[in-house]
Amino acid sequence: MNFRPRHRDEPEINLIPFIDVLLVVLIFLMLSTTYSKFTELQLTLPVADAEQQRDHPKEIIVAVASDGRYSVNKQAVDDRSVTAVTAALSGAAAAGKDSVVIISADANAPHQSVVTVMEAARHAGLSQITFATQRASGSGSAR
Repeated sequence: MNFRPRHRDEPEINLIPFIDVLLVVLIFLMLSTTYSKFTELQLTLPVADAEQQRDHPKEIIVAVASDGRYSVNKQAVDDRSVTAVTAALSGAAAAGKDSVVIISADANAPHQSVVTVMEAARHAGLSQITFATQRASGSGSAR
């Protein structure tokens, strides 16, 4: 009788066929994928006309200082509350609901000050709001 333990071979996993199959699947997916271009939003931007006159009676310029003070059409607003700014905007709205509110805020003005002006414009029924900015070169202002 043979009592010696039999030497068993460990099963070996051959990875080469597995890698071949994965490579074929990868090539198949690359070839069968359609590369569709997503629809892009086509915009036609307006062109600025320097000769065109702006309608000044419709504009309400609200200046916001760096410390949060307000000025509506160069008239200082004493109180910084929404109701005081709403009253000033309603008084300055010569064209009524068609007036355009131009917010000219200092770069260091608190964000809440600008939001207060927007909220006051909503309370006054003025829905057309825009922001005054400067060009990067520092000359002129654009909207």
